[in-house]
This record gives sequence, C-alpha cells and structure tokens, in this order.
Amino acid sequence: MKDLSKQEMKNVIEGRRTNERIPNLCNFWVYPHAFGDRTQEIIEWKNTKPYDMDVLYVQMPGVFQGTPEDPEYCWLPAGSALQLSGALDSSEYIKDWEDEAFVEEMYARFPSADSPSLLPKVELDNRKYITATWFFCLFERHWSLRGMQNALTDFYDYPDEVHRLYQALTDFYLRTMERAKAEYDADAIFTSDDIGTQAGPFFSIELFREFFKPYYKQMIDKAHELGMHFWLHTCGNIEAFLEDFIEIGLDVIHPIQKYTMDEQSIAQKYGGRICILSGFDVQKIIPYGTPEEVAVEADHLIDTFWLPDGRFMMTMGNGATPDWKLESLEALYREIAEHKPAGMKDR
Repeated sequence: MKDLSKQEMKNVIEGRRTNERIPNLCNFWVYPHAFGDRTQEIIEWKNTKPYDMDVLYVQMPGVFQGTPEDPEYCWLPAGSALQLSGALDSSEYIKDWEDEAFVEEMYARFPSADSPSLLPKVELDNRKYITATWFFCLFERHWSLRGMQNALTDFYDYPDEVHRLYQALTDFYLRTMERAKAEYDADAIFTSDDIGTQAGPFFSIELFREFFKPYYKQMIDKAHELGMHFWLHTCGNIEAFLEDFIEIGLDVIHPIQKYTMDEQSIAQKYGGRICILSGFDVQKIIPYGTPEEVAVEADHLIDTFWLPDGRFMMTMGNGATPDWKLESLEALYREIAEHKPAGMKDR
C-alpha cells in the first residue's frame, strides 16, 4: 500500500480534505525490541505496513551527563547527580529550590540547543511528512528533575521557580524547532506532556492557564511562524484543557485515551476544530482482546472521529509491550486501511 504524501497529510491535519484511506501512524509505537525474541519478526512485519510519516528523533540532554561530543549537554551541572534509589518519579535531582548556588549554576550552565548532540545525522524521506519528536516537554521534564511529589507542590510553594524553569525549557525548545526546520525541513513538532490521570486532569484549569498555556502558546506560535504543525501527546483525561489548546492553535492531539474520556462526546464537541490522532487502546483491547474485538473497536473509532474534511488520523495509544498479539495488530491495520465510514462510502 502506498504511503500518503507530505501534502496529503497536511490536508488532513488542516481540515482541507480527506484521502482514500485514513492516515496510519501505528508503526510509531510498535517497538520491535519490546517483543523479545520476536524482534526480527516484528521488524519484517512492520516493513510491509503503511507508515504515513518519517520521524526525526531529537536527542534531549541527559539529566547530569552529557555526550562525547558535548560533555556539557545535560540539564544539571555535569557530575552533580544525587545517588538516589526508588521509583523513576521519585528522583529529586533538583533537591531544593532554595539552594541558590546550585540553582544559579544550573541556569548558568543550562544546555544549548545549538549543541551538535541535539539532532542526529540521519537520512529522511522528504516525500513524506516529517515530525521532529521528543518526549517530556514541560511537566514531564519538571517532575523528572524534581520528583513527582515536589513537582506537584512546586506550583503552590515555588511558583516563580516553576515559571523560570518552564521559560528556560521553552527557550531551549524554540531553538530546537528552528534547527529542525532549517536542517531537516520538518513539518511538525511532536512532543509529550502527560497532564491527565485516568479520572481527571492533574491540575485545575487555573493552574493550567497560569503555568502551561503561556509556554505552549510560545511553542505553537513558533511552529506556525516556521510553517510547521504542533502535535501533543498527553495521556489521561485532559478534556478540561481542550478548549484552551484549541484557542492557542494546537494542531494535533493524541491519544484521546480510552476509559478516561468519552469518544462520542469529544468528537461532537471538538471534532473539526483540532486534528484528533486517535490512539487505539493499549491497556485492554490490544493485549487481551481477540482480533475480532480489535476490529470492532477500530471501526468504532473510525466511525466516531472521521470527518469529510479530515482532522482525523489513527495510531496506537502508547508504546508496545510484550503482550501485544501480532494477529490483533494485523486486524487493526486492516481495519484502518479498509473500513469506510458512511460519509467516505458516499464520496
């Protein structure tokens, strides 16, 4: 099956028209190494499937260790790591915002997005839509440096420090976007910030508007200035923030996580106003469902979100785990390619 072109993808994202089939971006999340001794089988299988974008993986700085070509390419002063143990989200690398000497050294030596380590030397298919991609943008980067508990209380106890950190990160990302466009002619930025739980958002709308919206607006405005789209992966129930994201021009939202939000309601309220990159459920249906159940769910998502003018693409909700069944993935890819909602049948 022929991959969609760069222009066909842009048409869908911008709501100008749909195509003969729905854009399929599932390969992005199907990690062959996650399948253990089936790695080569999955690689060969993926190579037979449509994949309607190419990806430039941006290399973000390490926490406290740089790269051979740039030893200072790290968020915190090189060699300053605390020896911590426990869960990933409990690592308190920035132990105390009131340690003025440490904080000032951190910002004085903040990594540069002009580092040679930022962008890999890779060949991309410029006929296809290219996303410049990294994970951990604002909140995710925040808690990865401060620890989850500290990060959640920082908004109340240290608001000025949060703003300073988020602006420093944003400035780094703005330069990253300029380089991705200049050096690889990227069509989009694709980043992540999980700001929702399965029951609701992490934050009130007031906190979102104070600490997140201004910085995301800077990034989205920069993307548009450069002629790029801005995509955001954010797990959990984030419906409370969708109107604000639409207001500041977010182009693509992923995944509309199943069991956290109602697909029909989201489609009715926001369909056509933002491109929905629908993420197929990876918690229950892919690992535990039958291929027939996978097909039914795929058809449900297509029938729910498809619009004649586009603004709808499909992928996985998150990354591969060893319990994904190849026959279920095959059923999903088949339905994305073949299932025609009523409006598409009539065209």
